[in-house]
Amino acid sequence: MSFFAVLFALLIEQLKPLPRRNFVHDGLTGWMRWTGRNFDAGQDHHAWVVWCVTTLVPALLAWAVFAVVVRFSLVAALAWNVVVLYLTMGFRQFSHYFTDIRDALERGDELTARRLLAEWRHLDASELPRAELLRHVIEHSLLAAHRHVFGVFFWFVVLSTLGLGPAGAVFYRMAEFASRYWAFKSRTVGAPVNERLLALSQRLFGLIDHLPARLTAFGFAVVGNFEEAVSCWRRDAGLWKHANEGIILSAAAGAVGVQLGGSAAPGVTPDRSKTFDSGAPDELSNAEGSTPGAPPQTGHLRSIVGLVWRSVVLWMLLLALLSLANLIG
Repeated sequence: MSFFAVLFALLIEQLKPLPRRNFVHDGLTGWMRWTGRNFDAGQDHHAWVVWCVTTLVPALLAWAVFAVVVRFSLVAALAWNVVVLYLTMGFRQFSHYFTDIRDALERGDELTARRLLAEWRHLDASELPRAELLRHVIEHSLLAAHRHVFGVFFWFVVLSTLGLGPAGAVFYRMAEFASRYWAFKSRTVGAPVNERLLALSQRLFGLIDHLPARLTAFGFAVVGNFEEAVSCWRRDAGLWKHANEGIILSAAAGAVGVQLGGSAAPGVTPDRSKTFDSGAPDELSNAEGSTPGAPPQTGHLRSIVGLVWRSVVLWMLLLALLSLANLIG
């Protein structure tokens, strides 16, 4: 059932993607706001209460619906899995911006590309040189692909195997969204946030994402330049601030042969663009500490798309084989 649920969800998402402004995002934002307002009184232990309510309650509800419908119909249970995966997993949840930025860069409209990147990632990209603009797009797109596709895929398959239906997909999505929401609220909105809650949500998501991040990096290595990907993984993952991000990005950089990272940009953070000065791309493309490879070019965006899709095919084939083996066994 897991294989067909993922397959149908991806196909439906390609044919009828959620719009850029959709009820799912609005619902998640409202849920985060409600839990923070009603369960966070600023104490340290309240951080655990808010996080558990935020992430576990929706996951348990998804499992409860699955447990009820599976008693009556496997088809209905499959349909429920597909619905939940459609809402929690998919390229189109972030690819709107990626496609628009790529099109703008291909026609030479860097102003529009910078505006779209700033709107997408909530950072100041007005003075980014072209090479660093491309680097930002590549890195954020790779991380978005992992968090919107591969991470959800992993947790859905694991918990579905244990009979919990789509609970894993909801659990990962809620944990990932919580780690971003509280940071965004603190940094951009300027609203007071329980610092313990902010740190806890990011630390727990790092643990939840530990194995999926390494599997994503391994998939990139298998479908790309394996030797270079593994070499970059082992040597350059520490260039980024967060370990999981560094592993994914360094492996992808080696798999495609593109230069990512750099001592001037130690991590993918919203304030990262402030570390750059405007200037010629060649002056920044060889920043000390970058991964080896060619400086980012527009053509690398298509290479990244191909890398991600090949990795999706790889994991779908493995899931199909596991499902077949389980059926035969």
